[in-house]
Amino acid sequence: MAGTQQPAATFVGSLLSFSLYKRQQGRVARQVTFAAVAIAIAIGVWRLAQLLPLWLGGDATSSLSSDELGIMRFLVPGILLAVGIWVSFRMVNTPSIADFLIAVETEMTKVSWPTRDEVIRSSIVIIFLIFTLAGILAVYDLFWWFVLRALQG
Repeated sequence: MAGTQQPAATFVGSLLSFSLYKRQQGRVARQVTFAAVAIAIAIGVWRLAQLLPLWLGGDATSSLSSDELGIMRFLVPGILLAVGIWVSFRMVNTPSIADFLIAVETEMTKVSWPTRDEVIRSSIVIIFLIFTLAGILAVYDLFWWFVLRALQG
């Protein structure tokens, strides 16, 4: 037990590390995952930057000056954005998540993608079926509406 590390120590150590796990494998999946997480964090921080002045100085009895409020409005979201982007970058480079993303990218290369003509033909069939089923349901609905209306009156 003396040689094993605690999970929290390993996690903090991995967050502070600058190394990339299996650098050349799963690059596209990692980059797309990082971009999606970073965009989600940026949208959350942007919304926080909009709401923070209302939370901190929304009433006349606020103890913060306008300069302090301006600093807080950009400092807190800026720090959160930097930390969020760093955590998302480290997240896609942790061994368990990186191995999963590498496996995803490997499986995506095995997929047999349809041609443009196949996609167009399949889409036309599906759209036709949706409208046909909608028409059938409309006829059933009208039929039962007339039947129930006749029974009611």
